[in-house]
Amino acid sequence: MKICLRFSKSAGALLLNCVLIAALAISLSAGDKSKKVDDLFAKWDSTVSPGAALGIIENGELIYTRGYGMANLEHNIPITSKTVFRIGSTSKQFTAACIAILSLQGKLSLDDDIRKYVPEIPKYEKAITVRHLVHHISGLRDYLVLSMLSGKTDDDFYSPEETLEQLSRQKGWNFSPGEEHLYCNSGYFLMGVIVERASGKSLNEFAQEHIFKPLGMKNTHFHDDYTRIVKNRADGHAHAKGGFKINNTTLNHVGDGGVFTTVEDLYLWDQAFYNHKLGNELMDLMHQPGVLNNGKKLEYAFGLSVSEYKGLKLVAHGGAFVGFRAELIRFPEEKFSVICLANLGSIDPSRLCRQVANIYLADKFTEKAPPVETAKEIAPATLTEEELRDKTGTYYSEKSSLVARVSLKKDQLRMTAMGFTVKLTPLNKTKFISQDAPANVTIEFSPGSGEAKEAHVNIEGFTEVDLKKAPKMAKLTAKELEAYAGSYYSEELPATYKLVVEKDALVFTHRNAPEKPLAIIARDRFTWPLGMLKFTRGKDQHITGFYLDAGRVRIQFTKK
Repeated sequence: MKICLRFSKSAGALLLNCVLIAALAISLSAGDKSKKVDDLFAKWDSTVSPGAALGIIENGELIYTRGYGMANLEHNIPITSKTVFRIGSTSKQFTAACIAILSLQGKLSLDDDIRKYVPEIPKYEKAITVRHLVHHISGLRDYLVLSMLSGKTDDDFYSPEETLEQLSRQKGWNFSPGEEHLYCNSGYFLMGVIVERASGKSLNEFAQEHIFKPLGMKNTHFHDDYTRIVKNRADGHAHAKGGFKINNTTLNHVGDGGVFTTVEDLYLWDQAFYNHKLGNELMDLMHQPGVLNNGKKLEYAFGLSVSEYKGLKLVAHGGAFVGFRAELIRFPEEKFSVICLANLGSIDPSRLCRQVANIYLADKFTEKAPPVETAKEIAPATLTEEELRDKTGTYYSEKSSLVARVSLKKDQLRMTAMGFTVKLTPLNKTKFISQDAPANVTIEFSPGSGEAKEAHVNIEGFTEVDLKKAPKMAKLTAKELEAYAGSYYSEELPATYKLVVEKDALVFTHRNAPEKPLAIIARDRFTWPLGMLKFTRGKDQHITGFYLDAGRVRIQFTKK
């Protein structure tokens, strides 16, 4: 109900006063929302820190843009909505759009065997199709992980041609096409190659002609030459002792990533899903989800994840690479979108975009009980020390490389997984949620009294998996450890890993190997920072090799 204050006896003046007061109320409301948004980014809003660019879109208008922090610390250049960022895997929707356009033009079929365009890929038992690549269900091993396992780092240079050659050496795959959904950069890298070979133009040239120029995205391109000068470019950053350091890459790979763009240009792309400047048929195809062989429908469509958030349809995709992180989320039915582009690897745009949406769409959410977002927002349950200690231990999966170590420190559970440790706050006697974590983590232990034997872990944006607790293993003797020592070779990388016994532990000593020793969780099964190893034995029970599950790469090594 509006309340009008009478400043004049005339009806006209009264009406004007009501309009002015209503406008003022709207203005104050918008100002209150923007203040809350600014508070979310306050820790980076300075002249001595990298930060982020933000864009909020409502009903076709870019209603709020802000830059927080610095694009370049050396020259004191602040971030604005015109600052150019690398957007990592948020690029994948543009690669998928190029494939979709070629499909609609009749220049390729989504059900074509990829060997029609990339004959370098080995002929496997079952054909891998373009559609398999689009939805991350191809079974191909991820080239970034393959490069890491072969001893390369982000600082090493290797060409797209070398990556294609590496993929051509893979005699096996992670799984048969269509059987699983496993995020794979190799698929989108190959999609870039397919665009070039099907169209006769580079991925950037094709995207410029069919997407970027038609939409007026003048500051957007696929960065296929790392020496290219880019005006208004932000530097990527990582934390360093006493401050920050520049993070960069010499890779010219595009398709799986490589798009440089701005908040203002992404606004034009976002609006193409409503104004259909690129055609209705294309935008409909972009939202078509993948389907597994068993008929299960996926959330992943064409470089876009189509899901729900607090009862509302959500279309989104994040990205992260060499000191940059990005997110573009869209609530299509509310015509509301949020763009966040960051130049510091520790910033989480995915969470920030959703927190912005929480402010603006608070009265639109339809779920009666929205999911808990942070441990700070809940009243923790009270558990005894014994109830907490019963949940400690190492949990692992037979089907994935995820290992979660749960420990107790100062009356609080902590979980270490995927390279980071988070504090856990209890919601009840079995369910816990992360506190101040880089990603929202939920872990639910098996119910019942006594020691927990199983746990269900959900790491938002990464994985959701059932784990079982590893039995407590006796320390291996020196003779038992020596049985595992030796050199192991993978022809597909190619690489030789040397495993030695040091200080009563097994340690790999090959180039760029993590210094941390292997940790046993079951007979012949060990964990390592790069994944999980399962050693194999021959008929005489001697070690013959090991199978390494590094998440996006599952590969066999043979003992020399």
